This record gives sequence, structure tokens and C-alpha cells, in this order.
Amino acid sequence: MEDQRGLEDGHDPVGNEPGEGAPSGDGGGQDARRRRIAAWRASERTLCRMPGEFSMGERLSTLAADARAVYDTTEMPDFYGDGPVAELERRTAHVLGFPAAAFFPTGTMAQQAAMRAWAGRTGNATVALHPLAHPEVHERRAFGTVSGLRTVHPTTAPRLPTAEEVRDFEEPFGTLMLELPLRDAGFVLPTWQELTDVVAAARERDAVVHFDGARLWECAVHFGRPLEEIARLADSVYVSYYKTLEGLSGAALVGPESLVDEARTWRHRYGGQLFQQYPAALSALVGLDRVLPKLPSYVAHARVVAEGLAEGFTKAGVPWFRINPQAPHTHQFHVWLPYEADALDDAGLGQSEETGVTLFRRWFPAPAGPPGLSYTELTVTEPGLEWSAEDVRDAVAEFVRRLG
Repeated sequence: MEDQRGLEDGHDPVGNEPGEGAPSGDGGGQDARRRRIAAWRASERTLCRMPGEFSMGERLSTLAADARAVYDTTEMPDFYGDGPVAELERRTAHVLGFPAAAFFPTGTMAQQAAMRAWAGRTGNATVALHPLAHPEVHERRAFGTVSGLRTVHPTTAPRLPTAEEVRDFEEPFGTLMLELPLRDAGFVLPTWQELTDVVAAARERDAVVHFDGARLWECAVHFGRPLEEIARLADSVYVSYYKTLEGLSGAALVGPESLVDEARTWRHRYGGQLFQQYPAALSALVGLDRVLPKLPSYVAHARVVAEGLAEGFTKAGVPWFRINPQAPHTHQFHVWLPYEADALDDAGLGQSEETGVTLFRRWFPAPAGPPGLSYTELTVTEPGLEWSAEDVRDAVAEFVRRLG
């Protein structure tokens, strides 16, 4: 099962992750959900638009129009992975600098296939990863329950492990999995030097390195390197098509041809050999063509928004707040405030409905810390580029006013 915080919750730039893992439950049921979506959909100003705000008809019409620019839609659809699916695999492998890629219906399945394959090759079924990593928090213990894998944690700090922590870890492991960025810590990334050092430390231990790169697409600005150079640090990489690139669904595993071939076998065993997947594949091709080139502007403007938020909260006299990271590493980051999540939700929804401005979407109780502390994930995509720092400060002032 994919990570399930979001749909309308603002936890993902395209809003595709409903339900599981949301600390505040279902947010009031379907009526409350419809009210939120209606308010966000009607907003004249918002930092991002999500597919959850659009009807099926609207999404299908848009896909039908856009797909013609990326693939010959007069051809027959795919059958068990040929046609547009094969073209998507080819393009993904090329963009990330690997010889092969395999399309998967979910990232959960893609990474299990990769870890099973690496476990067989290394002779060690232990995977070292962060306790906040996606497989540990959002996949119902699938690694151990389904795939017979064991996980260990070189660090519990809210960041990726250091080279020293990997090098000195007391247990052997076959694979080091690094989530780039580490979402549940605030979409945080190491420096380029820290990343290269930790990869080298894993290899000193004869371990392979796998990047959980669901959101790898937006990391290039922070690292100051092209995607191909970043990805090729690892032995294999998983990427998502629906999180950042706004596709309908799907993921890819890239790596050496022999590994990808084996992963295809595991994909079939796990039930992922679907008869036709052309809508997802075409939407991913559109994302590679149209969304990927825009990501640097989103990341740059997220920093403008973060500065505006900090200035706005300070001016409004908020007793404590945190922007994490202070200068966002990607186009997503966390905002923390010392109020109950329900009060923050009410203030944000009221602002959306009454002013036509959506600044914040869903808030959640902090997983740790004192009661009354809440956080949200904030995402900047194309609509957010229209916001100036002053616009952000004004929206913050109105939001805080509604908190009483």
C-alpha cells in the first residue's frame, strides 16, 4: 500500500496519498472532505493545485489532450508492458543514467522487488534505513511480512545517517536505503559531500546502496548536480511518477540490466504484471516532459515562500513557530505552530472559503513533543510562483487573525 497521508490533505504536491498514516484520522468524514476540496478548488490564489481537486472527467480530458504531444496515441495501447510503458521505461532510464528501468504499479512493490533481488546477490537480507523512511512508517511492515527482509536503523536523528554512523554501525547489512529527500523529517537532504561520504561508507562495508527516490526529481537544485549524477551514486533507484510529476500512478526501478530483469520477475510474482497501464504511462511521460523542467523554479520559490512565512509569523506575534528546513531543500517543507490541529484546520478552511486564498491545507498533531503542537506540509508548485513575499505575509496575517 502506498503512503496514505493526503489526497486533500496537502501532504503531497499532487494530493495522491489518502488515509493511512494521517494522525488526525479521516478529518471529519466525506462531508468535511468535500467541503475542503470545494473551498480549495474555488480559491483564486493557492500555492499548489492537486489532482484531488479535479473531477475524473477533467483529468481524463486533460490527459487525452496532453498525451498527443508525448506519444502517438493513434497506436494500439500497451499489452503487458510494451508500447507507452516501454517508452516510459526507456526515457526514465535515460534521464537517470542507468541501462534499464522497470515500471511498477506502486513504489511499495518496486522497492520490495529491489530489496529481494539485492538480498539474494549480497547474501544478506538486512536493509539499513532510517526509522522515518517510507517502508518503516507507511507500508504496514511489508518488508518483513511479505518479503522476509529485516530492517535496522543506523540513526534515529531527524536526518539521514552520516558516514560515521554507517561505517560504525554494529550490525552487518546487505543494502543501505537512503530516502531522498527524507519526507517525514521535513523533506530534508544531506549536502552533496555528506551523501557521497555515506555512500562510500556503505561500500566499505560491502553493502549496496539503493535510493528511495520517490521525490528524487526535485533534489537537483539542492545538490547542484544533474539528476543523472545524483542517481548514479546508487546501485539502484526507485522513483515515483505521481508524487512530483503529477502522473496518475506508478513508479519505476532503475539499475543494472540483470537486476531490473530479476525485479520484473518479482513484479510478476507480487501481482504487478498488469494487462494495460497506458493511462498511467502516458501521464508519466507528460510529467517528464512538462513538469520536470519546472521543478527548479518551484524549489527556488519555496524559499521565497518560507521567508515570507517566517516574516509573517514574527510580525503577527505568533509566540513560537518553526519552518523546517528554514531554507527548504526542495519545493516542500514543514511548518510547525503551537496550536491544536483542529483550530488550525478551521482557520485555514475559513480563509479559503471567505477570502478565496488557500495558504495552508491540513494540519496534524505533532508525532512528538508537548500537546498542542501541530505541523503541516507545504508545497509550492506552478500556482505558487505568482505569490510574492508580501502576498505570503498578508495571507499569514489573515490566517493568524482567524486563530483568535
